[in-house]
Amino acid sequence: MSSDDLTSFWADARAVHPSLPEELPPAWAFGATPEHADGLLALVLAGTKTGTAGALWDYEAEGEKVPEVGDLSIILDGAGAPRAVLEVTEVRTVPFDQVSEEHAHSEGEGDRSLADWRRIHEAFWRDYGTRGFRPDMPIVCERFRVIHGRPAQDCHSS
Repeated sequence: MSSDDLTSFWADARAVHPSLPEELPPAWAFGATPEHADGLLALVLAGTKTGTAGALWDYEAEGEKVPEVGDLSIILDGAGAPRAVLEVTEVRTVPFDQVSEEHAHSEGEGDRSLADWRRIHEAFWRDYGTRGFRPDMPIVCERFRVIHGRPAQDCHSS
């Protein structure tokens, strides 16, 4: 991904949504692999995925701030191309074993049940988390809305 790609994508988004600020928001991809990024992005663009979760430990280890309501992000696909602008609408931090069924459903993965969410996310944090997994680990549960999205065929890749 080049900064020109991000700048162009942001300019396109601002042309459609003039209330967006001039300042370019952070850009990131869902998951830990290009396949994760593409699969989860597809759920977002389809309107199925309206929530996500991150381990608080990972935010702390990477020196990243915890999302806040109103934060904007540019979401990248697995190849690093900008594809969507999201706005955070809700943030709650709860222990892993207290994540709600409603939040699990909002993430849109698997069969959308809490049991499936726990299975998928426990495996993810065991494989990719900075401190592994514990049932009481703090999880940042985030809800968002898509402000702007670009289908894959409209992307300009470098």
